[in-house]
Amino acid sequence: MIWRVACALALVLLVGGFGAGAGAAPPDRLERFRQLAASRLGLALLESETPLDAYAEIYALLDDEIVESLAAGSVFASIPFLQERLDGFAGAWGGAVLRVQRVGPLVVGTFQLNDRGGGNTVRVYGRMAGEPGLLAVLHREGRPTLYPVAPGAGAPQFLVAWEGVPAAWGTRPLRLEIVRQQGEGVTITWSSADVLGEDLPARSWSVRGTEVRVRYPLRYPGWVPGCEGQTEQEDVFRIAAPTGTLVRERRIEHQGWHRAFRAEVARLLAAVEARDAAAVALAVPDPALRRRLPPGLAVEPACDARETVGGDAVVSVAAIDGQGQPWTLAFRRGGPRWRLTAATPVLQ
Repeated sequence: MIWRVACALALVLLVGGFGAGAGAAPPDRLERFRQLAASRLGLALLESETPLDAYAEIYALLDDEIVESLAAGSVFASIPFLQERLDGFAGAWGGAVLRVQRVGPLVVGTFQLNDRGGGNTVRVYGRMAGEPGLLAVLHREGRPTLYPVAPGAGAPQFLVAWEGVPAAWGTRPLRLEIVRQQGEGVTITWSSADVLGEDLPARSWSVRGTEVRVRYPLRYPGWVPGCEGQTEQEDVFRIAAPTGTLVRERRIEHQGWHRAFRAEVARLLAAVEARDAAAVALAVPDPALRRRLPPGLAVEPACDARETVGGDAVVSVAAIDGQGQPWTLAFRRGGPRWRLTAATPVLQ
């Protein structure tokens, strides 16, 4: 028992000595980080774009700190100890968020140096030729968040979510990537950019166990940025064993009525323009209303107004005729179809 207490005290003294010296950001290294943060990071906040190499010396300091601790081993290579050291650097620059996690034999850092995301990276540390070192650097626009996931094909892997700056209408650019260890490096085995496109404007997303959900607006004729009630899609992915890649399990449509409605509006206006009497009569039952429709009608890029009248949904659409006169077109749901029930010029 006395021997255990003595060992514990010795470990505390060792950690304390290491923290005052090499273990917790040597004063010269921390001071150098503070100087670089005040100059380069401060300048980055004022510029619209900052090259990644402008952050090279800053990241070199952080890499040295982590690799040095990993080489020391024991408690100094633990995640709590590494995180405490990084917190010291983050404290020197309030805009930095520095996090580390262990993924199998790897230590993965998600480093955010500013809110705009221009210099943010994911850095992977492990053993190289038997010695600790920096194995890989991933750089994307946006804020990185790390999610450890089950191994794929027998190799450790993790999911990274890169979130961009939110748009005024509540979406933000999103990229998801599965990153897997491969030898003394890593490889990206799956990317949402390949499945859902670059800089996907996500409404929401979540990672729960092996399930990943992403909800995003659909772009279709009549879609207008920032309007409520428009059609959105939600993809549900599952991390498949044993490959460890994301596989789409199902697709859910939200507010699907709007895309179908706008398709009917487009068909009606095309029929009016083509003077297709049969097609126009199908969508406009009132003969007097059909005669009032001006030529050259086209929808305006404005939000639709939806209300309930007599238990039925009525949607008003902004349009303009061939003479530049604004109109309001009111559609009412009748059975499976939308029918035009009113067309009124807007007084200017």
